[in-house]
Amino acid sequence: MATSEKTEAGYFISEDVDAAPANINSVLVNPFIGKRHEEMDKLIEAFMNNTKIEDIYHEVIRKGAFLAQDHEAFRGPRTDSLRLKPDELEALRQEDPKTGNKWNQPWILYALVGCCSLGAAVQGWDETAVNGAQLFYQYAFGIGLVNGKGTGKDAGIRGLVNAAPYLCCAVLGCWLTEPLNRVLGRRGTIFITCLISSATCVAQAFTSQWWHLFLARFCLGLGIGPKSATIPIYSAECVPANIRGGLVMMWQMWTAFGIMLGYISGCSLNWRLMLASPMLLPLIAAAYVFTLPESPRWLLLKARQGKTAYYEKDFRSLCRLRHSRLQAARDLFLMHHLLDGEGKIKQNRNRFVELWSVGRNRRALVASLIVMFLQQICGVNIMAFYSSEILNPVLGDKAGLLASMGFGILNFLFALPAVYTIDTFGRRNLLLCTYPFLAFFQLLTAMGFLLPPASHSQTGLLLTGMYLFSVFYSPGQGPVPFVYSAESMPLYVRDLGMSMATATLWLFNFMLAVTFPRFQYSFGNQGAFGYYAAWCVVGWFMILFLVPETKNLTLEQLDARFSIPTRTHASWALKEVAFVIQYYLLRRKGAIRPILSVPTEIEAELDMHRLPPRKLSMEIDRREIPGIGWRYRGRSPTMEINLS
Repeated sequence: MATSEKTEAGYFISEDVDAAPANINSVLVNPFIGKRHEEMDKLIEAFMNNTKIEDIYHEVIRKGAFLAQDHEAFRGPRTDSLRLKPDELEALRQEDPKTGNKWNQPWILYALVGCCSLGAAVQGWDETAVNGAQLFYQYAFGIGLVNGKGTGKDAGIRGLVNAAPYLCCAVLGCWLTEPLNRVLGRRGTIFITCLISSATCVAQAFTSQWWHLFLARFCLGLGIGPKSATIPIYSAECVPANIRGGLVMMWQMWTAFGIMLGYISGCSLNWRLMLASPMLLPLIAAAYVFTLPESPRWLLLKARQGKTAYYEKDFRSLCRLRHSRLQAARDLFLMHHLLDGEGKIKQNRNRFVELWSVGRNRRALVASLIVMFLQQICGVNIMAFYSSEILNPVLGDKAGLLASMGFGILNFLFALPAVYTIDTFGRRNLLLCTYPFLAFFQLLTAMGFLLPPASHSQTGLLLTGMYLFSVFYSPGQGPVPFVYSAESMPLYVRDLGMSMATATLWLFNFMLAVTFPRFQYSFGNQGAFGYYAAWCVVGWFMILFLVPETKNLTLEQLDARFSIPTRTHASWALKEVAFVIQYYLLRRKGAIRPILSVPTEIEAELDMHRLPPRKLSMEIDRREIPGIGWRYRGRSPTMEINLS
């Protein structure tokens, strides 16, 4: 029979958690729950023997292991000889949200994010470079407007040329992510795809037929697809959990920066230079990506495949990304054993099958596919691809390009607040709070096309709708999808899951770009924008029921989050909406927040504690054990989770 003992961190059972494999959440959140000191010593010794890490690191790894078990392990007196050095204490103090500054990180971490940002900007730059260039190349290639309106065939060709990179991403580029990452690593994949992006941007400038341009842009997708999946993963695997959202979202923020640069170049260059101009930034990224540390989780995956030399490479990589060796040792020891727990949810079948057959994987994948799909179907890239063409009849060529540039500038500037809010307000909350505004302003834009053509009222309403749509899109639906998809899936299927998520995004990006000219030709601008407004309404309900919150959790702790059944989460979400209406709108201060309880396989209860009413999403309570709070009722452990 299992016994229990009282420690400063709470009640633990002495029986090995692995003896109760049905309770997989405990293994996935903290694999050291219930371990006695001597058991931890055995784990540490086995780890050192298996990893062959140099002896000089043994002491710091021992300290890191006990810190991984309990983040307060060194705050009180200890019975062994382990003591923290002053620099280690200072590093932990800076890491503590109560006493430190979470943005105080090693400079190499910010350099890594900067490199990833350069790789992202080329995507946005190309989207808007073709926006301005199409006003001119359509006549050079004989697929232009006739009496202010193109034929159905020409409209289809223009859409196909614009959407060519995203067709390639969906059918080929994104599916190269897994083999490229497996062979070349994160840095190697970024290097190769940046070179491809640069070369194909140059090739676009030397085309003489529309199908030449189509082929060059199609090959551009070989650079955009794997890069768009790899860069968010690389960032997510290198940064600490408490700022992961703010730094990983740099992908989308600098995509918005590239969109702004594309609009600016469209106002000052001829169309061939517009198409070639995005070549500069990926060259810079390729030039210095190998000066950065490789992803610790990718190195660990290689190490666990029998290449023990990668353990030390992993430790050295973490040392560059953390302030102290102690933090690096803690993270390495914890990641290694969490992957053991992650292995318990594997079914040793085909990884593609496991993405759908394992409940934890399926919930994460579905949520990722939803946010990726909604980023496109809300209609944002219509402005990126066709704003110049849409505004040309209203404002003229030059004024239309300038007005489009305003859309791009707002898109970049209003992405900046999300660096803070994505890790404080949360991913899910940002989406739920911004989507009603997206629907309203898309509808407002659609109504603008019903006003007298080229009138001041039409111009004012169109620009108001478009600009305010950008204002609410940028801090919510803009940065969240790539952050969410990069962090939500377990390591052993992360490359494949991210490939599916980005392939979905680029598929609907392609469909959006290729269908809009036909929509415009058949239903007019008002019909097209009304269609996207309707999808924004549908999207709000999809997010409410099917997208859990992921902020402030390590990539491994997310396994516990996605173990909550979809039906249970959806039921709780519906009750929470009723609570919000009663408390905030009807001002009923006695309203009680709904409690979510999930029975586990061993009939333990997953308790949902009531939070202050300002909190609207779920967050695992981290008060007792690093990553989660646990308490025990007899033999049944209970995991405490907050709705925040």
